[in-house]
Amino acid sequence: MKINSDLKKRIKSFFLFFFFLLFFLYQINTPTAEAITMDKYKKEVITEELRLKVPAQYKEVWLKTEKEIWEPWLSSQVGFLGRQLFWDKEKEEALILVNWKSKKLWKSIPISEVNMVQEKFENNVKTALNLSENPFELIYEGELDKQR
Repeated sequence: MKINSDLKKRIKSFFLFFFFLLFFLYQINTPTAEAITMDKYKKEVITEELRLKVPAQYKEVWLKTEKEIWEPWLSSQVGFLGRQLFWDKEKEEALILVNWKSKKLWKSIPISEVNMVQEKFENNVKTALNLSENPFELIYEGELDKQR
C-alpha cells in the first residue's frame, strides 16, 4: 500500500514538473515564435538594409555618387519613404537603411531596373576615382521588419 502511494506521489510530481517545464519553455520562446510569423507585416513599413565596404579615402565620392545616382532614382519609386546613410570610421563600412511603404511595393521593382541604376552608380565611381573596379564591396543585404 505504501509503495503504491509513493508511486502516485512520484507520478504526480513528475507531471507537475513537466507542466511547469513546458510552461517555462513556452515563455522563453514566445518572442521567437512571434518573430517567425512575418507575413502579417507585408502591408507595413519595411526597411532595406545594405552594408558596404567604403574605404576612408573614397568616402566623399561614395556620398556624392549616392546623392547623384541613387537618391533621384529612389525618390521616383512608388512606396519609397526615405533613407539614411551611416559610415563607420573604424570599420570603414557604410550602412544604408531604405524605408519602404510595404515589402510588396519594394519587391515589385524590376531587378533589371535596379541593376541598371547600380551599373550607372559603379561607372560614375570608377570614372571619378580613375579605377577599373568598383571599390564599394557589398557586404550584406537584408531587411528589417517592424516588430510590435
